[in-house]
Amino acid sequence: MEPRPQSSRLTWLAVALGAGGCAVLGSVGADARWLAALGRTILAQGSIPTGVPYAAAPSVDWVNVPVLGELVFHALQAVGGDRGLLLAQLVAATAALTLLALGMRALGAPDAASAMVLLLVFFAAVPSFIIVRAQLFSLVLFCAALLLLRAEARRPSRRVWLLVPLIALWSNLHGAVLVGLAIAAAYLVLERARREPVVAACVLAASCAALFVTPALAASGNYYLGVLRSEAAQRGEGLWAPLSVHKPFDVLFILVAIPLLVFALRSGLRVWELVCIAALVAMTLHAGRNAVWLVFLVAAPAAHGLGKRFSHDLTVSRRTLVLCAWIPAVFLVIGVLQRPHQDGAGKRVRSEAVRIAAGKPILADGIDAEQFALDGRRVLIANPLDAFSRRDQRLYLDWLAASPAGDALLRGVTTVVVTRGSPPQQRLERDRSFRRVAVDAKAVIYARVPSNE
Repeated sequence: MEPRPQSSRLTWLAVALGAGGCAVLGSVGADARWLAALGRTILAQGSIPTGVPYAAAPSVDWVNVPVLGELVFHALQAVGGDRGLLLAQLVAATAALTLLALGMRALGAPDAASAMVLLLVFFAAVPSFIIVRAQLFSLVLFCAALLLLRAEARRPSRRVWLLVPLIALWSNLHGAVLVGLAIAAAYLVLERARREPVVAACVLAASCAALFVTPALAASGNYYLGVLRSEAAQRGEGLWAPLSVHKPFDVLFILVAIPLLVFALRSGLRVWELVCIAALVAMTLHAGRNAVWLVFLVAAPAAHGLGKRFSHDLTVSRRTLVLCAWIPAVFLVIGVLQRPHQDGAGKRVRSEAVRIAAGKPILADGIDAEQFALDGRRVLIANPLDAFSRRDQRLYLDWLAASPAGDALLRGVTTVVVTRGSPPQQRLERDRSFRRVAVDAKAVIYARVPSNE
């Protein structure tokens, strides 16, 4: 192993810049507020509800696994609202970058190379860093698992058993635990089993068992199967969409990920790492949501490989570093003090929609449906979409895509809230059975026209 670098000034400056970017650009996306809504219900009832209580569509067969994540999101929302979620995202992103930096340092990557790779990682996975979603927890836990596995690959020890509680915690927070477990299995089977087959087999078996240490216990597997077999996953829509050259963030990822992969391959990767990279490349091409795990995996070896290519490290004076440090500091202050961006219907529009609905379920698109759920209102269907029947999932996705097949979802609905300029909004404008009744900067309300008009 190469000696550790003497200085990490640029590395920590890059971490700070990434944190500053998260603070300034952060926003709450779809797949975030529903956790807080369910967490509030669990806390109020003192038990886990059957199905999704804020949705009218049937969901009684759904197995709720990430209960701990729901309770944490509720606590964050209750204490600070959207600002609480944004601060949690900032902490998670900073922790992830810090763990990646520690992994680079452990490999002996030079300071300048580590800093450059960290900035590239931020830009390659910028949506995962700046948009609050359920994967917030996985950003940290995935990097922690990588740090542990690579430390064990260099010097095997009993610390490998830390994988078991890590998987157990992760399984109660987010479904990306399956990716973490797969990478751990690759290390245990392809690397550790050659030296300590009994230890490797026992840790792997215990880690697989830890996946089921959730309130659902043995039924936890149904939750993961439901997510993987959901209509969105099968159709490749939303977060499950494949990489596309027509999406700016996907193009940015491709432009950055290719050189990172090249430098990582030059660093002398182990067999288990090569297998994991190949698997994640395939998974990312299939569903762009996996891009963040790929860049996290190659970050440390890429920094090491880049350092081997450019052997002379960059020397920066303390004065220059202090001057540069003002940039992330200003970003952090601005980000913490600024008001959260309005990403969906405002309070006035939501209140008007509730009045018009008069107790009936509201049909709303992704982020608006989750906000109504958080307000304690009843919607027709919302995230987590895999909780509902395949038929209802299909109808909702068709409606979001403004497909005529989705019009069946409008039967019996009196109030619809959609994002301005979205495909369903454009289709509703041409639907004579609905009329526009209210609008704000982000959303529009449509009410059903009475049959006597």
